[in-house]
Amino acid sequence: MLSLRAVNQYYGDQHTLWNVDLDLVPGTCTCVMGLQGMGKTTLVNCITGNLPIASGSIVWQDADAPPLDLLKVNPVQRASMGIGYVPQDRRIFSQLSVEENLHIAMLAGGAPGCAVTPAIYDLFPELYMLRTKKGAALSDDHQYQLAMARALVTQPRLLILDEPTRGQSLAFIQKLGSLLVRLNQDLGLTLLLAEQHLSLIRRVAHRFCLLHRGRNVAQGDVNQLDTQLLSHWMSPDLAG
Repeated sequence: MLSLRAVNQYYGDQHTLWNVDLDLVPGTCTCVMGLQGMGKTTLVNCITGNLPIASGSIVWQDADAPPLDLLKVNPVQRASMGIGYVPQDRRIFSQLSVEENLHIAMLAGGAPGCAVTPAIYDLFPELYMLRTKKGAALSDDHQYQLAMARALVTQPRLLILDEPTRGQSLAFIQKLGSLLVRLNQDLGLTLLLAEQHLSLIRRVAHRFCLLHRGRNVAQGDVNQLDTQLLSHWMSPDLAG
């Protein structure tokens, strides 16, 4: 579905991603891991098109279709192709209602005039009860649910979540894990998480890509995340 090869990225003179390779297989959940500041969000933003890359390739391929060079496709077009994105800052419209937020997302996805599908409220039943509430009046938990619902209402084939557990409670993380398992295992949605919460990673992900200072230092099946690997690359002492 998505293949990155030798991706390099710079912020000014700072080299932030170094020859990163990554493959996303349809129907799987992959986690990009690493401590804060190691390049997870930068990599996600390169995939969504919100940051340019200096060199390398990012290729999207649908079943029975030729490969497509994503570097020639802008962020809006990438979203319309089926790449859904939930950023850290959620980006909901705080002065619009839940329902209005979802309608705007549908319009942006090319579905004008359509009613919000019941499947969205089946995934987020709490939002149905709050559908007339403004985004600003929602709790942090419900704001994140709305951000996810906005990404899912266009029926993407790949959903990317950037640091979904950051600053969240254990109760929220447990609920998020159940939702991600449902999206992936029951609905077949391909997932990419930029995340460092190990219990969530072990619960929902099939594969991992571990970044350290912008370099892909380890990747493989999640069951390969042993104590030695984690202590070596996920120790806070490495952040300095």
